[in-house]
Formats: sequence, C-alpha cells, structure tokens
Amino acid sequence: MFNIHNLTHDSRLEALNSIEGTVEKYLDNMLEDLGEYWQPADFIPNLGSDEGVEQWRAMKQKAEGLSDELLVALVGDYITEEALPTYHSSINTLEGIYDPTCTSPNVWAAWSRRWSAEENRHGDLLGQYLLLSGRVDMRAVQKTAQNLITTGFNPQISNDPYLGFVYTSFQERATKISHRNTALMAGQAGAKDLQQICTAICLDEKRHEDTYQFFISELLKVDQEGIIFAFEKMMRQQIGMPAQLMTDGIDLNMFDSFSRVTQNIGVYSAQDYSKIVAFLVKKWNLANLTGLSAEAEKARDYLCKLSARYDKLATRMKKPALKSISFSWIHGRSIMA
Repeated sequence: MFNIHNLTHDSRLEALNSIEGTVEKYLDNMLEDLGEYWQPADFIPNLGSDEGVEQWRAMKQKAEGLSDELLVALVGDYITEEALPTYHSSINTLEGIYDPTCTSPNVWAAWSRRWSAEENRHGDLLGQYLLLSGRVDMRAVQKTAQNLITTGFNPQISNDPYLGFVYTSFQERATKISHRNTALMAGQAGAKDLQQICTAICLDEKRHEDTYQFFISELLKVDQEGIIFAFEKMMRQQIGMPAQLMTDGIDLNMFDSFSRVTQNIGVYSAQDYSKIVAFLVKKWNLANLTGLSAEAEKARDYLCKLSARYDKLATRMKKPALKSISFSWIHGRSIMA
C-alpha cells in the first residue's frame, strides 16, 4: 500500500538535511517576532501581596460561574498538557531529530527543546488556575496526570520524522481548537481571566501548528511522494489523542467519558477532526501536486476525499444516548453526556 522506498532512513535524512537552512531561518525569524516569552506568573495573582489576595478572591468568584462540563473540559486539557515528558520523549526518537545528550545544536533538536519549553508553561498555568479556583479536586486531577505520564502514549510514528511532523501538524491544530473553544466558553461564563489564559495557550498552539505545517510544506518540495505516503499512513491508522490512556484509577474509560463531554458542549468534536483533515489537504495543496506515480496518485485521492467521507459517517451515525457520568475531578459530581 505504501511506497516503502520513500520512507527509508537515508531518504528521510537527506530530505531533512536539505531544508535545514530554511527551517533555521524560519525559526530564527519566529523567535525574533515573538519577543519575550510570557510566563504563568503573568496570569496568576501574587498571593504574597494584599493586591494579589484580592485578585485571587475575584478570580475564585468568577470561577463559580463555570459549569461542571466546562471544568471537565478544562481539567482534560490540563492533564493533556501535563503529559509533556511523554511527547518530548517521542519526538526525541525521530530520525534526524535524535538528541541523545539533550543538548544537540542540531536545528531540529533545538526546536524540539524550544517547543517543549513553551508547552511546559501550559500545564503549569492551567494547574495553578485550577488550584486557585477551588472548583476541582486537585488530588484526583494530579493523580490522573501522574497516571497518564506513567502509562505513556504511543502516537504510532515509530522513529519516522515524516509521520511525526504529520501527527504534530494535526494534533497542534486540534489542541488549538480545544483551547480556543474553552476560552470562548470561559468568557461567556464571565471568567475573563480564564479566557485570557486559554487564549494565550491557544496562540502558542497556533504558532506550533504553523511551524510543523511549515516543515511538511518544505519537505513536500524535496520528497512529495514520501510525505503523501506518510500522510496517508497516519490517517489510515487515525490520529490518536494524547490523553487517550488517562485514568483516575476509578474510571478506566476516562478518556471516553471526557470526550463525550467535550463533544456535547462543542469544545472538540468529530466534526473538528474532519475539518482538520480538509484543512491540511488544502494547506499542503495536495490536489494540485503533479508528477506523482500511480501509487502516490491513489494515496492523494484517498486523502482528498477523506474529510467528505468522515462527514458522511458523522451524519449517518446516531448520537449516543445521554448517560450519567461521575467525575472524581469535580468531587464525584455527575454529568449527563
């Protein structure tokens, strides 16, 4: 089904090496435009001052307006971000990015560390907000995060940078959508501080999405069939969500429970998954690529029709009946989802 030649070790490294200069320039320009990084302390009250204590009280009061459904979505987003060690380890094994000393000057390894440093702020910030809000059982939340890191996650990218960049191009966009929608709902609930927090994280994810999609755009210039086959393979095995193995030790199907809630309230849905596929096909201009082999044409055709296929399936599928789901994260309260 897949053109194995275009996914060999040597061809991947050759393609990566050929675009290294372009990627380095892109990353340097991005860093220059970015300016100084924000930090979690920029959004969290300083409890060492009287003013900060008053700000915390105001934050806590606003958090009272958050629904249980939105709290579950927020906690799931936090736990997903907290499992960063697993994600960094996975990226660190990719051919061409491999960084055994964790200090390699290689442009790809340097980007991986920078990405991890930026992502690290997300879990820190959301965790601090959840703690100060007083709305969730932080021990249950932290236990779930620890369980997820312990269990791990397999994105099914092996050590292939093409698969890795396709996966992150998709997943960063999905994460952006989730944080964006959470921000909108927080604002509607009157929690403007949480809206600002989720918006800041969303903008990070947007920049990360753009970066990984840029990598693929450049690789298409030097090995378009290799990228097409990698994209096809990734979509045939489907994009696994990073927190799919999370559990609080009580609900062994916690990701399914969490997903039912986010689907119902519109934080992230099957329709979003379909739209991301369509976006990437358009972003990488797959429909207009020329000079493809018959096998690559077949793979391209599959990708170009995939979003429409998902839409049809979503239309035919019956919405599952609502059921009561108890979440330890919100002190055992139940949600109909």
